[in-house]
Amino acid sequence: MIGAEILVKTLIANGVGACFANPGTSELHALAAFDSMPGVRCVPTLFEGVATGAADGYARMTGTPAATLLHLGPGLANGLANLHNARRARVPLLNIVGDHATWHRSFDAPLTSDVEALAAPMSGWVRTVPDAASVARDTADAIRAALTPPGQVATLILPSNSSWDETPAVEPIVVEPPAPAAPDAGATRKAAEALRGGARVVLLLNGAATSAAGLTLAGRIAAKTGAKVFAHTGATRIERGAGRVAVERLPYPIDLAIAALAGAKHVVLIGATEPVAFFGYPGKPSRLTPDGCRIHDVAPPGADALAALRQLAEEVGAAGDAEPTQSLALPGLATGALNADSIGQSLAALLPEGAVVVDEALTSSTMAYTPCTGARPHDWLTITGGSIGIGMPLALGAAIACPDRKVVNLQADGSGMYTLQALWSQAREGAEVVTIVFANRRYGILQWELGNLGFKEMGENARNCTDIGRPDLNWVSLARGMGVEAGQATDADSFNRLLKAAFAHKGPFLIEAVI
Repeated sequence: MIGAEILVKTLIANGVGACFANPGTSELHALAAFDSMPGVRCVPTLFEGVATGAADGYARMTGTPAATLLHLGPGLANGLANLHNARRARVPLLNIVGDHATWHRSFDAPLTSDVEALAAPMSGWVRTVPDAASVARDTADAIRAALTPPGQVATLILPSNSSWDETPAVEPIVVEPPAPAAPDAGATRKAAEALRGGARVVLLLNGAATSAAGLTLAGRIAAKTGAKVFAHTGATRIERGAGRVAVERLPYPIDLAIAALAGAKHVVLIGATEPVAFFGYPGKPSRLTPDGCRIHDVAPPGADALAALRQLAEEVGAAGDAEPTQSLALPGLATGALNADSIGQSLAALLPEGAVVVDEALTSSTMAYTPCTGARPHDWLTITGGSIGIGMPLALGAAIACPDRKVVNLQADGSGMYTLQALWSQAREGAEVVTIVFANRRYGILQWELGNLGFKEMGENARNCTDIGRPDLNWVSLARGMGVEAGQATDADSFNRLLKAAFAHKGPFLIEAVI
């Protein structure tokens, strides 16, 4: 067999069911191997940032790695921003990058670059396959690395000759996923003491802790002890809606986050990291917790978050208590002007059961998240690493992972332009994605941050660089040009009609919501 065939055979044996691809010449033997050994769905993308973001979305919904297939160093570089988000999401992702034949590198051809150096900052594991005989071992090692709790980006670099050279056929190595680490017993005991002590305690959750099972346990603990529960600002996936325990996200704006944690004497981390400001601001702290607040790192990312919550529930005597679940509370459809609040209200009213919401609404995010608290049961995926341009690709990956569920992409218009090509892939694959573009014609997050930094007024250059009107983007034409049905809403009534049509439509649909 050639190395590329061993690669694909190993992927199939380990249940890697999808590959998001933007290949070039150095990856063609791998592409041909996917044809010769059916079992992996190859999804074409027109930009590598779409491939890496889609692999992230697939992993968030399945817990298993998708593969990417990228072309040399420049192709990898195009995908790095969404690999950054995947790294922060701590999802398993197998990032396969082709490279020149080993014997060709010394000639410094135009596409030659240091692929390992480019991969390292966004990967938890990097290896170049030296020859075809090493493909089976190295591919299995990459899958094992990707699945190592809590999940990470594993980059496997495949030189052309390692792909096309023949080697004796081997049985694929099937990987046993490593088990998560046990919670820190000492930290668990001290956290339980804090929860029983009467002081203000905050539970900060991420990973498995924001699953329905995790929130059930956290809700019992909070009801018993009076603790406040937050999901991490950039939580990977939150299972929410009617019948589940509601959870607020720790706010993104630094002043609101500091206020949310004010008075806390203890912060208990379950699957989450210490809360810090997204940026440094003059005269403001980097740590969001109050002075003297004690941090209890009970279950760091990679530890068993559900076991930690079970142990805490037992320690405080809440293991058998009923959890305070959210009842179904559907608002009426919004009327009148179209804005972020009316969009959130109508979305909450119409969101179908089992939907997956991909949230890159940025400045409009809270106005959608809050009213959907009592909506039908759904999942909520956020931008984990702050690198914009994740929404449309993440929605593509989630739709490929869960073809029987509607995916709703809440999309800021500025960041949507980063990875607009994802719409074409959605159309090609018939992905069940409803994209709602919050068309405010500006980088609202940057204008907000200017004010946060103390600039009272914007000058001409600041206005020009944060205003994306003049000319206005025509999202209906852009979507239709990519093969996606679309319509424009300018008031709440037209938005309601389009949203109903979108949920009834088979395949992708985009709504340009002019706000």
